[in-house]
Amino acid sequence: MATTGFDSARLARAAELCAEAVGRGDLEGASLFVARGGEVALNRAWGKVRFRLDPDGPTGLPAASEPRPVTPETVWLVASVTKPIVCAGVCLLLERGMVGLDDPVRRFFPEMTGEDRREMTLRHLLTHTSGLPDMLPENVELRRSHAPIAEYVRRACVTPLRFRPGTDVSYQSMGILLLGALIERLTDLPCRRFLAREFFEPLGMTTTELGWSPALPGRAAVARLDGGTAPSLWDWNSRYWRDFGAPWGGLFASAPEVGRFLMMLGSGGVWRDRHYLGRATVQEMTRNQTADLPNLPDAVRRRSTWGLGWRVAAGRESDYLGDLTGRRAFGHAGATGTGVWHDPDSGVTFVLFTNQPGCGRFIGLVSNAVAAAAL
Repeated sequence: MATTGFDSARLARAAELCAEAVGRGDLEGASLFVARGGEVALNRAWGKVRFRLDPDGPTGLPAASEPRPVTPETVWLVASVTKPIVCAGVCLLLERGMVGLDDPVRRFFPEMTGEDRREMTLRHLLTHTSGLPDMLPENVELRRSHAPIAEYVRRACVTPLRFRPGTDVSYQSMGILLLGALIERLTDLPCRRFLAREFFEPLGMTTTELGWSPALPGRAAVARLDGGTAPSLWDWNSRYWRDFGAPWGGLFASAPEVGRFLMMLGSGGVWRDRHYLGRATVQEMTRNQTADLPNLPDAVRRRSTWGLGWRVAAGRESDYLGDLTGRRAFGHAGATGTGVWHDPDSGVTFVLFTNQPGCGRFIGLVSNAVAAAAL
């Protein structure tokens, strides 16, 4: 382990935590990827999960395999880990001179109505300070009716705001929805295609897809549902959701491939001599943006620390980042049981994917073990 800059016993403890959680039945399976300075130190998997098959079964619900071993190449529905990757696409538009962070959202979405919306900027969407709700009030109705993304966009443009933009922080999937739509309006490409062209394909992220791919059947783990919720034709595993490609939560990916994306950011937007993002762009994406918003109350500014799409560890608001990552670490989690981060101070990259909702505390405990292992 010396070549990767980790204490081998401490890093082994991170792996033991995953093995023990699977052994107890707390998790069906897990994939853990750890690197430092771009060099992989740990890439392991545990447990057995069911994998989605194609076509769907006779009920219209997705057919699934019998439980099979998880491998490092297992593909997971990573849920909200999707968000900062979509935001990275918007930051590409920023560095290409197509948008500015303080451009009003209504410049790109003239259908937006309501006086407070005049103040809403792209920076607000990227930092969860727009006042938009996390989910639309009619979210369940839209999913049950298999509504297209365009209908969510239409309703997000008129739904009541929770607060005046820039005066509070409230996690908002609907802000990321509009950012995905922004990419499409300015590039004339589907968001999923833009991300594949600019990031996934050149980075060799061959199983990473926003939405379902013909290459994924038999490789993507079935996501467990929250609280024993009954399967439906619109849940995480349904044909509707897997094909939907939600900009706020529809990404399928393996742990080492998302690790590669994080390592690219950790090296200033460069990977294998190719520049994906400018160094200045990455610095702006990953610094604490909410510290500079003038209308945020001081208590909110200290607690809720966001970059452009990435949560910054300075506020210690999220358990998945653990207690021992540096204050400049940036990351994100997903409701399906996923968590990722990169720490610029230590150079450590961390990805832990499971299919177990509500395991943020566990991800934080593994994060502590990994952060403590860095020499």
